[in-house]
Amino acid sequence: MASEVKTSDLTSALPREMERHTYAIMYEVEGSHWWFAGRRRILESFVRAIVADLNLQGRAPRILDVGCGTGANLEMLAQFGETEGVDVSEDALAFCRARGLNQVKLGAAEQLPYDDASFDLVTALDVVEHLDDDLGGLAEMRRVLRPGGRALLFVPAFMWLWGVQDDVSHHRRRYTLPQLKERVSAAGLAVERATYANVTFFAPILAGRLLMRATGARPASENNINVSALNGVLGHIFGAERFWLQRPLNFPFGVSAVCVARRVE
Repeated sequence: MASEVKTSDLTSALPREMERHTYAIMYEVEGSHWWFAGRRRILESFVRAIVADLNLQGRAPRILDVGCGTGANLEMLAQFGETEGVDVSEDALAFCRARGLNQVKLGAAEQLPYDDASFDLVTALDVVEHLDDDLGGLAEMRRVLRPGGRALLFVPAFMWLWGVQDDVSHHRRRYTLPQLKERVSAAGLAVERATYANVTFFAPILAGRLLMRATGARPASENNINVSALNGVLGHIFGAERFWLQRPLNFPFGVSAVCVARRVE
């Protein structure tokens, strides 16, 4: 059960909001860094399929990005409908506004500042792992979804992949697929699709984290460990997983996990 997942003692006392320097690093790199760029390509393919399946009767979908961070995902989501974002950090929202994204609010995932049944799609992209009460946050996402609406979740996978980025981002846990599906179902959402993702770079990421553990190396953020000249190539390689995931082909393991769930009533 996901409720039994434990993090290290080092993270148990930390606040959910990421360290402030992490937002500045994210704002600088998420437009080009291979991991962010590849993830957006994968997420875009999921969002396109979800929107095509929604019964919208000719109107644009209303989309909420929970834990919108510095706004790059909001920019991607805007091509599909009317988007809004919410985040627990004023720093993150300031970066969103610097991008010209003004439909953002301060608020916690467990107490979303929106009316019941307001959105057709709610996304939480590397967010649920931050929550002390992941079940409460997922239940709130269900509350603000319209009947038939979807939730799209992206979370880090496997506690034994825990690394520096989990620490600086103040993650509470990483999920196995059964744990994620259990929490989503317990929140009253019906799981439609669940798979691991980022199998492509699983081995090098695992090796890098094992090396950092062995040497005690602690960069300010793993996002700084990058060869910028390779961003374009690596981003396209990672993003190419979307072609397999569209089949749909579920990966048996990966650095992350993806889940699509429906509000049935």
